[in-house]
Amino acid sequence: MANHSRHTLHHLRQLINRDPDRFSTNVYSRMFAIDPDLRDLFPAVMAGQRDAFFRVIDHILDVIPAETGHTELVEFLAQLGRDHRKFGVRPEHYEVIYRALIDEFAYLLGDHWDTEAEETVAQAMMLTTGVMRGAAETAPMPALWTARVVEKFRITRDLAVVRLVTTAPLRFAAGQYLEVHVPQRPRLWRNLSPSIPPNPAGELEFHVRAIPGGAMSGAIVAETRPDDVWTFSQMHGTLRVDPSRPVLMIAGGTGLAPLRALLIDMARRADSPPTHLFYGMRYPGELYDLSVLRRLAATNPWLTVTAVSEETADPWWITSPNTPEALGIEHLVGTLADVVPLAGDWTERQVLIAGSAGMIETTRRRLLIAGVPGRLIQHDPVH
Repeated sequence: MANHSRHTLHHLRQLINRDPDRFSTNVYSRMFAIDPDLRDLFPAVMAGQRDAFFRVIDHILDVIPAETGHTELVEFLAQLGRDHRKFGVRPEHYEVIYRALIDEFAYLLGDHWDTEAEETVAQAMMLTTGVMRGAAETAPMPALWTARVVEKFRITRDLAVVRLVTTAPLRFAAGQYLEVHVPQRPRLWRNLSPSIPPNPAGELEFHVRAIPGGAMSGAIVAETRPDDVWTFSQMHGTLRVDPSRPVLMIAGGTGLAPLRALLIDMARRADSPPTHLFYGMRYPGELYDLSVLRRLAATNPWLTVTAVSEETADPWWITSPNTPEALGIEHLVGTLADVVPLAGDWTERQVLIAGSAGMIETTRRRLLIAGVPGRLIQHDPVH
């Protein structure tokens, strides 16, 4: 790419970074002015949508002028195109998006918007919208599928297990997560990890903790009822187990779900490697799935389970009988990031971490300091 073209895209990136929210607001206003019906595809509150849109455009303007990263960018845009089908985005909408972006970029560049700048920006945005539209039109899987809630039960005041059944083919793999929409929160999508692998009966299970301020998680825990219909879209995630190398799994809270699905899947095979799972919560009584994990370990000698809690005892409102001591499971006290690196030599193990963003980041850093090679550590993207 010529230096002038690089300069134009870098300059645009600097301009939109001065006021990202204004940039995104202006682009959406232009889109809705061109096609007012597009507004119905988006949630009533657009703050999160505007932020996500800015981050995508910022990434595009960063990578296109760079010497490397183009293959990854094309795949990123293709995945975006496939994902946006769930919102009802149709092929003709990409022309609207293109026109709105070009008009906003022309406005931002002002006197710098000349023929060469227009050509540079047009090529970049044609690549962006073209890849997304092409991927959406050629996607092999349907944009949406549904499942019906057959059971929900509360484990604690802020934690629920939801079970569903679908007649749609289950195409995800154990360890992946799905884009999920529930009827209580129209147009709101979140990622949830099934806690069991796909099966011929079409059964699904999710473990959901209500996050303070979390519109979706709170609605699921408090409001989900049998016969609710959930809608699903794309699957994501690359957590997997290499049967040729011993495994260390680290699960914080409901981050247990994808690792649990992998363990159940491993229990079906004869080549599962030695696996040590550390399962942590703040209080011992919050380790809601210990009884299931104990049964799994009892019938699969390759599996070792260690419970971890930050506190030694439960507060008065937790009365679970499934404490580590009651179940005969080793119990260590501390955070997962503190406890796991000191509990053994993990330098030759493949490591899978699932949980909150903070736990993943801190635990990964401690393992690297302890000598675990970064190439052996897996986790889903941290936002």
